[in-house]
Amino acid sequence: MKLLVINGPNLNFLGIREKGIYGTQDYQALVDMIQKKASASGCEIECFQSNHEGAIIDRIQESYYDGTEGIVINPGAFTHYSYAIRDALASITVPKVEIHISDITKREDFRRISVTKEVCDHQIYGQGLDGYMMAIDFVLVKCQK
Repeated sequence: MKLLVINGPNLNFLGIREKGIYGTQDYQALVDMIQKKASASGCEIECFQSNHEGAIIDRIQESYYDGTEGIVINPGAFTHYSYAIRDALASITVPKVEIHISDITKREDFRRISVTKEVCDHQIYGQGLDGYMMAIDFVLVKCQK
Protein backbone atom coordinates (compact mmCIF):
# COMPACT_ATOMS: atom_id res chain seq x y z
CA MET A 1 0.00 0.00 0.00
CA LYS A 2 1.25 3.47 -0.90
CA LEU A 3 0.32 6.50 1.21
CA LEU A 4 1.24 10.15 0.90
CA VAL A 5 1.68 12.56 3.82
CA ILE A 6 1.59 16.20 2.74
CA ASN A 7 2.70 19.00 5.04
CA GLY A 8 2.08 22.61 4.16
CA PRO A 9 3.73 25.88 5.08
CA ASN A 10 5.89 26.21 8.17
CA LEU A 11 5.70 22.52 9.09
CA ASN A 12 9.40 22.36 8.21
CA PHE A 13 9.86 24.71 11.19
CA LEU A 14 8.59 22.22 13.76
CA GLY A 15 10.70 22.49 16.89
CA ILE A 16 11.50 26.10 16.02
CA ARG A 17 8.10 27.70 15.56
CA GLU A 18 5.86 28.39 18.57
CA LYS A 19 7.10 25.47 20.68
CA GLY A 20 4.30 25.96 23.21
CA ILE A 21 1.77 25.16 20.49
CA TYR A 22 3.60 22.78 18.14
CA GLY A 23 6.08 21.12 20.51
CA THR A 24 9.83 20.78 20.52
CA GLN A 25 10.27 17.87 18.11
CA ASP A 26 11.59 18.92 14.73
CA TYR A 27 10.31 18.02 11.27
CA GLN A 28 12.83 15.20 10.89
CA ALA A 29 11.45 13.62 14.08
CA LEU A 30 7.99 13.65 12.48
CA VAL A 31 9.31 12.10 9.27
CA ASP A 32 11.13 9.44 11.32
CA MET A 33 7.91 8.65 13.23
CA ILE A 34 6.02 8.29 9.97
CA GLN A 35 8.68 6.04 8.43
CA LYS A 36 8.69 3.86 11.55
CA LYS A 37 4.90 3.59 11.21
CA ALA A 38 5.32 2.66 7.55
CA SER A 39 7.71 -0.17 8.44
CA ALA A 40 5.42 -1.45 11.19
CA SER A 41 2.39 -1.30 8.89
CA GLY A 42 4.12 -2.84 5.90
CA CYS A 43 3.31 0.06 3.62
CA GLU A 44 5.19 2.75 1.75
CA ILE A 45 4.65 6.30 3.00
CA GLU A 46 6.08 9.29 1.19
CA CYS A 47 6.43 12.55 3.12
CA PHE A 48 6.16 15.76 1.13
CA GLN A 49 6.47 19.28 2.54
CA SER A 50 6.20 22.59 0.78
CA ASN A 51 5.65 26.21 1.70
CA HIS A 52 4.20 26.79 -1.78
CA GLU A 53 0.53 26.31 -2.62
CA GLY A 54 1.18 25.35 -6.24
CA ALA A 55 3.70 22.67 -5.27
CA ILE A 56 1.15 21.11 -2.92
CA ILE A 57 -1.49 21.16 -5.66
CA ASP A 58 0.97 19.61 -8.12
CA ARG A 59 1.79 16.81 -5.65
CA ILE A 60 -1.89 16.09 -4.99
CA GLN A 61 -2.49 15.88 -8.73
CA GLU A 62 0.56 13.62 -9.21
CA SER A 63 -0.93 11.25 -6.63
CA TYR A 64 -3.75 10.51 -9.08
CA TYR A 65 -1.24 8.88 -11.43
CA ASP A 66 1.41 7.39 -9.14
CA GLY A 67 -0.55 4.69 -7.33
CA THR A 68 -1.15 6.60 -4.09
CA GLU A 69 -3.91 4.84 -2.18
CA GLY A 70 -4.45 7.34 0.64
CA ILE A 71 -3.49 10.88 1.67
CA VAL A 72 -2.84 12.48 5.04
CA ILE A 73 -2.59 16.25 4.73
CA ASN A 74 -1.73 19.05 7.10
CA PRO A 75 -2.38 22.05 4.85
CA GLY A 76 -1.11 24.47 7.51
CA ALA A 77 -2.44 27.98 6.96
CA PHE A 78 -3.78 26.92 3.54
CA THR A 79 -6.48 25.06 5.49
CA HIS A 80 -8.32 28.30 6.05
CA TYR A 81 -8.45 29.78 2.57
CA SER A 82 -6.99 27.64 -0.21
CA TYR A 83 -9.89 26.68 -2.41
CA ALA A 84 -7.28 25.58 -4.96
CA ILE A 85 -5.93 22.90 -2.59
CA ARG A 86 -9.52 22.04 -1.66
CA ASP A 87 -10.39 21.52 -5.34
CA ALA A 88 -7.29 19.40 -5.93
CA LEU A 89 -8.21 17.19 -2.95
CA ALA A 90 -11.79 16.92 -4.21
CA SER A 91 -10.46 15.58 -7.52
CA ILE A 92 -8.76 12.61 -5.86
CA THR A 93 -11.01 9.77 -4.74
CA VAL A 94 -8.62 7.97 -2.38
CA PRO A 95 -9.22 8.19 1.40
CA LYS A 96 -7.98 11.51 2.78
CA VAL A 97 -7.48 12.78 6.34
CA GLU A 98 -6.84 16.39 7.31
CA ILE A 99 -4.50 16.64 10.30
CA HIS A 100 -3.56 19.52 12.61
CA ILE A 101 -1.05 19.29 15.44
CA SER A 102 -2.78 21.89 17.59
CA ASP A 103 -6.44 22.07 18.60
CA ILE A 104 -7.67 24.45 15.94
CA THR A 105 -11.05 24.73 17.68
CA LYS A 106 -9.41 26.47 20.65
CA ARG A 107 -7.26 28.93 18.75
CA GLU A 108 -7.87 32.15 16.81
CA ASP A 109 -11.22 32.43 15.03
CA PHE A 110 -9.69 32.16 11.56
CA ARG A 111 -8.09 28.80 12.47
CA ARG A 112 -11.51 27.28 13.17
CA ILE A 113 -12.42 27.54 9.49
CA SER A 114 -11.34 24.71 7.22
CA VAL A 115 -12.15 24.89 3.53
CA THR A 116 -10.43 21.52 2.99
CA LYS A 117 -12.25 19.53 5.69
CA GLU A 118 -15.36 18.83 3.63
CA VAL A 119 -13.40 17.09 0.87
CA CYS A 120 -11.56 14.84 3.33
CA ASP A 121 -12.97 11.71 4.94
CA HIS A 122 -11.88 12.69 8.42
CA GLN A 123 -10.22 15.48 10.41
CA ILE A 124 -7.89 15.04 13.38
CA TYR A 125 -6.64 17.95 15.49
CA GLY A 126 -5.08 18.63 18.88
CA GLN A 127 -3.24 15.31 19.18
CA GLY A 128 0.26 16.61 18.53
CA LEU A 129 2.44 14.53 16.24
CA ASP A 130 0.55 11.42 17.37
CA GLY A 131 -2.34 12.72 15.29
CA TYR A 132 -0.38 11.71 12.20
CA MET A 133 -0.27 8.11 13.42
CA MET A 134 -4.03 8.23 14.03
CA ALA A 135 -4.56 9.63 10.54
CA ILE A 136 -2.42 6.92 8.95
CA ASP A 137 -4.37 4.26 10.86
CA PHE A 138 -7.65 5.76 9.63
CA VAL A 139 -6.47 5.70 6.01
CA LEU A 140 -5.16 2.15 6.32
CA VAL A 141 -8.51 0.92 7.66
CA LYS A 142 -10.44 2.87 5.02
CA CYS A 143 -8.26 1.39 2.25
CA GLN A 144 -8.94 -2.15 3.44
CA LYS A 145 -12.72 -1.73 3.13
